[in-house]
Amino acid sequence: MKHFLVYTNLHKDPDMETARYISDYLTKNAQKATILADSGDWKESDTEASGRLKELPTDVDCLLVLGGDGTVLQAARETCGLGIPMLGVNLGTVGYLTQVEPAQLPAALDRLIAGEYTQEKRMMLSGFVSLHDGSRKESWSLNDIVITRRGILQVMQFHIYVNGKFLNTYNADGVIVTTPTGSTGYNLSAGGPIVSPRARMIILTPICPHSLNQRSIIFSAEDIIEIEIPKGREGRVQTAEVNFDGTHTIELVTGDRIRVAQSEKSTEFIQLNDVSFLEVLHKKLYEG
Repeated sequence: MKHFLVYTNLHKDPDMETARYISDYLTKNAQKATILADSGDWKESDTEASGRLKELPTDVDCLLVLGGDGTVLQAARETCGLGIPMLGVNLGTVGYLTQVEPAQLPAALDRLIAGEYTQEKRMMLSGFVSLHDGSRKESWSLNDIVITRRGILQVMQFHIYVNGKFLNTYNADGVIVTTPTGSTGYNLSAGGPIVSPRARMIILTPICPHSLNQRSIIFSAEDIIEIEIPKGREGRVQTAEVNFDGTHTIELVTGDRIRVAQSEKSTEFIQLNDVSFLEVLHKKLYEG
């Protein structure tokens, strides 16, 4: 690796102290470093990701992402399909998607310069939204695709189809479709299973289901899940929204559908150590 792009979240690194430290360290070791700062304000509605990372210099070899899990997810969305490996530096709190703490930076940078690392490919999801007016929208996620109610606080119905066949109707506040990487995110908070990020599968978890027999279901990565927004009680129109990795939101109403499948795109993560997923999980969950 010769050219590193340092992508920092200004909310986590307001004076760019960490970004400048990394840039100076790399430069002193005969490497090229470019800093790109972002405000981290990604709460968009009906628009794609900002696209700043899609105009990368053609010779970038590595993306160093400074922030929390949200920053890593944004970087993954904007660079998916470009094949640029990324390494997350944790300036947030829990940081399941980040591997390096600030105190570990010198050793981590030395290993990157020396080529002492491996790469791990993570699956992503594609979501195809079919709206009642005949239009279609598509987006991607590394973590999850979440469909939740919008407007009045009433339980919603969601019709679930798998590979074209009706599976079940969830009566819940929402539905989460997640990758193994995203299993430690909203899925975990909603009571869903924790899955090793190296696995290839799709997890479907209802949010606050209003029935004791409505639980998470794990599907093959090759399965196609479709979620329909039907009419509600007494034929009322239901309103909802679908959210991709917490940044890209599309509004839904009765008659709209979203089809979720494994994406052809993927995200490459750099691995610097042999610490197992279970060790990381224990540290994050039980050691704070």
